[in-house]
Amino acid sequence: MSTMAKLEGFRNEPFTDFRQEPARQAMEEAIARVKSEELRREIPLRIGGRDIFTDTKIHSINPGNLDETIGWVSKADRDLAEQAMQAALEAFESWKKVPPRERAQYLLKAAALMTERKHEFSALMVLEAGKNYAEADADTAEAIDFLNFYAREMIRLSEINETMPLTPVPGEQNRLTYIPLGVGVIIPPWNFPLAICVGMTSAAIVSGNTVLLKPASNTPVIAYKFAALMEEVGLPAGVLNFIPGSGGEVGDYLTTHPQTRFISFTGSKEVGLRISKLAAEPAPGQIWIKRLVAEMGGKDGIVVDETADLDAAAQAIVASAFGYQGQKCSAGSRALIVESVYDEVVEKVVRLTKQLEIGLPEENKAVGPVIDEASFRKILDYIEIGKQEGQLLAGGRQAEGNGYYIEPTVFAGVDGKARIMQEEIFGPVLAIGQAKDWREAIAMYNDTEFGLTGAFFSREEDRISEALETMHCGNLYINRKCTGALVGAHPFGGFNLSGTDSKAGGYDYLLLFTQAKLTSRKL
Repeated sequence: MSTMAKLEGFRNEPFTDFRQEPARQAMEEAIARVKSEELRREIPLRIGGRDIFTDTKIHSINPGNLDETIGWVSKADRDLAEQAMQAALEAFESWKKVPPRERAQYLLKAAALMTERKHEFSALMVLEAGKNYAEADADTAEAIDFLNFYAREMIRLSEINETMPLTPVPGEQNRLTYIPLGVGVIIPPWNFPLAICVGMTSAAIVSGNTVLLKPASNTPVIAYKFAALMEEVGLPAGVLNFIPGSGGEVGDYLTTHPQTRFISFTGSKEVGLRISKLAAEPAPGQIWIKRLVAEMGGKDGIVVDETADLDAAAQAIVASAFGYQGQKCSAGSRALIVESVYDEVVEKVVRLTKQLEIGLPEENKAVGPVIDEASFRKILDYIEIGKQEGQLLAGGRQAEGNGYYIEPTVFAGVDGKARIMQEEIFGPVLAIGQAKDWREAIAMYNDTEFGLTGAFFSREEDRISEALETMHCGNLYINRKCTGALVGAHPFGGFNLSGTDSKAGGYDYLLLFTQAKLTSRKL
């Protein structure tokens, strides 16, 4: 079978239907198994194939049950970060010479094992990240997709001269090859603690680079589980170094390190801009411009005109706003509705929101906790701001439970310039605004410093065509929710201050972790 045929055969990992009792029971058993076998352990750093335990620990807890410890994770400092850098530099000298097809096999093996243990990975996310069954399952499925997709894409890139030959020149033999960059720093977020961590890391590794993985401090245990899986499939020591630590200490040190070749970051706008600034200043001894791949969040919205299927629009608004408690960079935290159907859509949204059940993720409630106390306090502060900027129609308070629970909150009548319309809250808060017509609604949608995802609901083809051209975002969806990008189908990345528009899960993503070398030989 040709390489292209193999690529065309890529299929996304199917989601589990937890409405079926066997599937639900399997997840419950996986949660019980993880609780009895994997929690409350001391987890080491992993540098150059060696376990290193430190006195300083990250205490990972269940945000839905604050009495439950997930694990104590050793914490790196600058000296250990430097050890990890030296281990990665040493490993790079041999790893960059490993043929791309062989590098891809590590990812394919990891994908196969993760598929076999899918519920185990998902169960750990239910406990550490506060995801319900469906959200955790989708996260694991996306991680599997990234492994499979990037493995096949690396093979395609390595054979690109066979599939897309250069323009021939008589008397010359010309070849374009994609070679690795060097050592990179991987800084993934906590909200997709497996999928994005796996995608960022595997893309860099399969491209021939070695990496320093600094996971989010809220979800280091699931990141370690992935790092251990890569070791299990035989990834050579030093290719992936696991170094949890402080962003201000370890993150800044590695970002400014002269041997760091690239930084791959997903997180807040503020941290992303800080990394961009630090990385732009060359350090003594640095001989390259550091490459930054960054996804920095959004203030995404859904536009609804008067011709739309209003029930479908309301369902999409609620799913986009409150899926995983609104803790997604793609979350639809704004809804912009034309005035002739405004009241009807608002009524439907409020009714659906009030039907959402809040509680423990391990009991598979629709709405679980937000990730930590800092987020909890920040979101409640924004809700107080919202009470001054709009009409509170649902939620607005802390919810019951031994965790960071907040009611799904809906504000209507919100001005486009209001803070809850402009600032990323990253929580279960929806702001609804009214527009005189669909063009004004699109203008309100575009009035933001971000540009990640958006959705447009209409039955009019002329309007859809104009929306496709004028709504300014990296991922635009028509008549569906604005969350839920699939690897290979919806390459993901945004405009403006949403990041570098690096399309994760797309056919050009690996190019960001390589450099193209042209060789020309006179015959």
